[in-house]
Amino acid sequence: MIDFSSLQGETLWERWQYFAQTTPDKEAIIHWRAVEEPVRWTYSSLLETANKFSAYLKNIGVKKGDVCALIIRHDPYFYPLYLGITGIGALPSVLAYPNPRLHPDKFRQGLAGMALRSGLDWILTETALEEIILPFVENKDTTVNELYFPLEWDLERDINSETIQELSDIRAEIKPDEPMLLQHSSGTTGLQKPVVLSHVAILKHVENYGKSINLSADDKIVSWLPLYHDMGLIAAYHLALASGITMIQIDPFEWVLAPIILFMAVSEEKATLTWLPNFAYNLLADKLSDEDMEDLSLESLRMVCNCSEPVRSESHKKFKERFEQFGFNKNALAAMYAMAETTLTISQTTTGKQAEEISVDREMLASGTIDLTDDEAIARVCVSSGKLIDECTLKIVDEFRNELSSDGVGEIAVKSVSMFSGYRNYPEKTAEVLDDEGWYYTGDIGFMHKDELYVIGRKKDIIIVAGNNIYPEDVEDVVSKVDGVIPGRVIAFGEDDIELGTEQVSVVAETRLITDDDFDKLRVAILRAGMEVSINIHNVYLVPPRWLIKSSSGKASRKANRQRIISKSDDKVWSKK
Repeated sequence: MIDFSSLQGETLWERWQYFAQTTPDKEAIIHWRAVEEPVRWTYSSLLETANKFSAYLKNIGVKKGDVCALIIRHDPYFYPLYLGITGIGALPSVLAYPNPRLHPDKFRQGLAGMALRSGLDWILTETALEEIILPFVENKDTTVNELYFPLEWDLERDINSETIQELSDIRAEIKPDEPMLLQHSSGTTGLQKPVVLSHVAILKHVENYGKSINLSADDKIVSWLPLYHDMGLIAAYHLALASGITMIQIDPFEWVLAPIILFMAVSEEKATLTWLPNFAYNLLADKLSDEDMEDLSLESLRMVCNCSEPVRSESHKKFKERFEQFGFNKNALAAMYAMAETTLTISQTTTGKQAEEISVDREMLASGTIDLTDDEAIARVCVSSGKLIDECTLKIVDEFRNELSSDGVGEIAVKSVSMFSGYRNYPEKTAEVLDDEGWYYTGDIGFMHKDELYVIGRKKDIIIVAGNNIYPEDVEDVVSKVDGVIPGRVIAFGEDDIELGTEQVSVVAETRLITDDDFDKLRVAILRAGMEVSINIHNVYLVPPRWLIKSSSGKASRKANRQRIISKSDDKVWSKK
C-alpha cells in the first residue's frame, strides 16, 4: 500500500512535480483510443507540457483565482492543459461538450446559468464550437473575458529561464487551503451547483480514500467516465495523479458506442481499478457477446466500484454471472457513497470482499424500521455502500434533523475533512444544506447497519400515498422485470390526486411494443406486478426507447421526466389512467 505520509507536496502542483522528479519515466496517463495507438504521457512529459500551457495562460492574462471553463472532447492535450491552469493558481472547471442534438441557444443558456453562479472568467475550447459560444462571450452581460482554442497553441518552443522563474514565483504563492478547482454537483433535481475544492481537501481525500482501497503503486485505474463529473474527475483522475499511479482514460462517447473498449483496455493494460454507475453493469452484461469477449481477460481487476445510490443487487448479480467465465472475481464487486460536496467518497466497501447485501421488509422500511426477512415476496434487497472512510463522520436524522437511534431510517448527514465550504455564489442553497456545525444534509435517505451504510433513495423522491412512504426505487425494480418493459428504463414518481387529496404512484416505462393491444396488455401486467408487492400503481405511461431524460451521471431524472410527462408536451406517449 502507498505510504501517503512519505509523499511530498502541499498543493496539487507540488505533488505532481514530486512525481515528475522521483518517477519521471513512469506512465501517468494512457490516452486510450479505439482504433489508434494510445498516447502515453509520463509524469515528466506531462509536467513539461503543462509548464508550456501555464506560460501561455499567463501571457494571455489568466490570473490566480480565475475560473477557466474547459469544453474539450477526448484529447491527449486536455491533461497537461488542466495541469497548466492549476500551475498558475487558476481554477479549472470541466464542462460537458455539447451533444450535437442540443440546440445552440439551449447550450448558451446553460453556459449563462453556470457563469452567473460560478463566475466563469475564461472559456478554453475547440474551434468547432466557436460559432456557438462566441455570441455568449460577446454578450455585454457575460462574466467571460475571452474565448481561446488552446489545442492550436504552438507547444514546440521551449520556455525561457525568465518565464520558468515567473511561474515558480506564482506557484510559491499558492496556499494549500486556497481553491484548486470548481466542479458542479451533479444530480437529478435542479440546476447543478458550483462546488469549489481546495488543494488540501483533494489531497486529504486522496489519502483517506487511497487507504480505504489499499491503493498500491502498482495499481492502474481505467475509466471512461466524463471528467465533468466528480466520479471521473476525482476517483479516476485526481486519485491517480496525486498518488503517482497510472490511469487509462477512455473517450466517454466511444465507450457508449462500443462498451467493449473498457474491457479491451483492462485486458491489454492489466488495469486493476474502475468505477461505474449502476446502469453500466446492466449495459455491459446485456450488450457484450462471447465473441466480443474472445481473448479478453478480466483477471487483473481487483475492484469494480459501483458509484450509484442506491446500488442495485440485480445489476451486480447480472454482471458477476456474465463475466465470471472471463476471469472476473466476484469479490471485486464493490460500492461507494460519494458526492462532490465531500470531494467524493464518504463510504467504501472493504477491499477484497463483495459489497454486503441484506433483505429487509419493504413495508417496515417505508415506515422507518429495519426488519430483516427471508420472505422474498415482501423483501427489498439493500446493497451496502461500505464503511466510512477515515476523517469522515455520519449521522442519520429525522425530518427535524434530530439524530435517530441505531438502525433508524432517515436523511444522511455528513462531516468530512474534505468537505466543501459552500456553493459558490449560492448562499441560499448553501444555507439549506450546511449548518453552523459543519453538517452537510445530503437529501439522501439511508441507514447504518453493522457499521455499513445503506443508501435507499432521495428524500425529494419519496412518494407519500395516504400517509405511507413508498420509495420509487422499489416500484422501478418491480416494473423493470415485467416482460415488455426495457429493463432499467423505468421511473416512478408521485402524481397529485386532487379528488382523493393524496399522491398516487405513477410509472413511466420504455417499451419496444407498438400496437394498442400490446400496450393494454403491458399496462395490466405492470399494475399486477405492483399489486404483488402491495403497491397500487395508479397511472402508467408507456414511451418509446430512449425517451427518458438522464442526468449528467447517467441516472434517469425523475423531476425532469415527471415534468415532461405531466406537461403532455410529447405526442410519443401512450398513457392511461
